[in-house]
Amino acid sequence: MGLDSIIGRVVLGVGTDIVEVARIRDAHGRHGERFLHRLYTDGELAYCQKQRDPHPFLAARFAAKEAASKAFGTGIARGFGWKTFSVTHDEHGAPVAVLDEAGEKLLAERGATSLLVSLSHTTSLGHAVVLLVK
Repeated sequence: MGLDSIIGRVVLGVGTDIVEVARIRDAHGRHGERFLHRLYTDGELAYCQKQRDPHPFLAARFAAKEAASKAFGTGIARGFGWKTFSVTHDEHGAPVAVLDEAGEKLLAERGATSLLVSLSHTTSLGHAVVLLVK
């Protein structure tokens, strides 16, 4: 999203999170597919599992879920679950925030109209920033 499309928007909340890829890799190793299906949507899993090493991509999305919960001010609780927020991509490959019904309700309650998300990862860290905007 370019600066010109952000101008005129009001930031109502911001969240950021960073997670070690090893933490996600270890949890996946311990709990298997059950862990993945508890935290990620089918679309997120399909995208990440297409990658040579899916764990950095999973870590960035885990960080995005935490960051979104912080932007909403709920944490992973009070109407915000692991699949309330997910990440897809636009036609250019940029990350796009997607909310389920509970997330849409929280969005309306906060007086916001959308979420902006930025993801980054290395082989050892996943990071995300989420803005709640109007």
